[in-house]
Amino acid sequence: MRSTCCARGEPGFGFRHGQVWAVHLGWSGNQQTYAERLANGARVLGAGEALEHGEVRLAPGEQVTTPWTYAAHGTGLDVVAGRFHAWLRSRPHAPARPRPVTLNTWEAVYFDQSLERLTALADLGARVGAERFVLDDGWFGGRRDDTTSLGDWVVSQDLWPEGLGPLVEHVHRLGMEFGLWVEPEMVSLDSDLARAHPEWLFSAGGRRGLESRQQHVLDLGHPGAYAHVRDQLVALLRTYDIAYLKWDHNRYLNDAGHTPGGEPGVRAHTLAAYRLMDELRSARPGLEIESCAGGGGRIDLGVLDRCVRVWASDCIDPLERQPIQRWTFALLPPGWVGTHVGSPRSHTTGRRHDLSFRAQTALWGHLGIEWDLTTATEEDLQVLARWVAFHRRHRALLHGGTVVNGDHHDDATWVHGVVAPDRAEALYGVVAVRRAVSGPGRVRLPGLDPDRRYRVTVPDPGDEGLLEERPVVPWARTGLVLPGRVLEEVGLPMVPLHPEHAHLLQAVEVR
Repeated sequence: MRSTCCARGEPGFGFRHGQVWAVHLGWSGNQQTYAERLANGARVLGAGEALEHGEVRLAPGEQVTTPWTYAAHGTGLDVVAGRFHAWLRSRPHAPARPRPVTLNTWEAVYFDQSLERLTALADLGARVGAERFVLDDGWFGGRRDDTTSLGDWVVSQDLWPEGLGPLVEHVHRLGMEFGLWVEPEMVSLDSDLARAHPEWLFSAGGRRGLESRQQHVLDLGHPGAYAHVRDQLVALLRTYDIAYLKWDHNRYLNDAGHTPGGEPGVRAHTLAAYRLMDELRSARPGLEIESCAGGGGRIDLGVLDRCVRVWASDCIDPLERQPIQRWTFALLPPGWVGTHVGSPRSHTTGRRHDLSFRAQTALWGHLGIEWDLTTATEEDLQVLARWVAFHRRHRALLHGGTVVNGDHHDDATWVHGVVAPDRAEALYGVVAVRRAVSGPGRVRLPGLDPDRRYRVTVPDPGDEGLLEERPVVPWARTGLVLPGRVLEEVGLPMVPLHPEHAHLLQAVEVR
């Protein structure tokens, strides 16, 4: 099970040229996407649910509703993405309020949770401008590492003798919303749930289902399993003022046999997961749910009937995140994709990056922070606060604008941005993903009105300077005014950048 958007086009197509066709299946279960040439020479794209033998059985007069297949066509990948984005934003359940800057505790503390440590983290999060605090994995049962307690969605009395109330109240006093991590479809063998009901776990061929990430899958197709998870989560929502659930789902549904007979169970499980999300939102009006699926396991237009945010990858190394975000934005609007500022040294790759690169990479989506701010220097806290404030000032543009990408002459340099719907302003990011073979060349700014004039400047939220040890092109210090046609077709001399660095460009119409 994986969510994909399959795009094909004329030879040599790019972001801004060439006819492109794309399809996507709005379904979080097993699926197939294909591109093929038929015997008559016609070339087709398609997608559909992949059903196992006997997974759907219809009696005479019965019918089944298949998942929706979505398709778009346009000149260049940007136009195709824009059509998906416009349709998603038009739906009744699209986010109706600004996306709150999120502080997530996972890479800050992992399983080392305490009220003292987390309130200190929340204090610093509020100071730099965070608007939502999310308590991640480790708050429930005997969960002190990733081997135990999934399925036991009860607050740990050892860690939280007074419950989560003191933390929730502290977060609210700071003016932030409170969110909570859950993984409702997974179960640890070392859990009260698995010991009491081993028959609720997926299994196939008379054996227990394949273990992955030291966890198994709870078959929500069992009414008892479904009721168990629903009742425990509803109890949490009724006990605490929880505005947001980070709903994790980070593994495939292997050996997904429904006990006791071993019948295929993915379809029933997927529909039950959808129903569970619907019930929780009904129980707690206004509840927002994130589909957290590292690697794109559940990022599709089916689950997005219920969720307002997705997590594109558990890797927040900014260099890795550049392509991850580029291609996730090809289907989803940036405001629906979580993009976090991590610690100076990436927990997943070991790379080190300047705060400017980490923040500029995270700026473009649903901004978050996943960094132990208690270890940050005072200077870093001040710089991070300026980046957060810049994001909040430009959030309407970042989340409501048209996504554009430049077809740069050297793929060591990436140009991307958002243009306001009325094309009166735009923000661009220029990114050196590696050292260019040739000189920096010129940067062309796509998407502006060719007949209007724009002032282009280089905003610097972090006040870190533009590679001060090298000469900088004069226009970058003073700004300049040019027609949109010149900016898109001729471009500007590029500001020098070291590899794995980036800078911003801002274009505002001159009236």
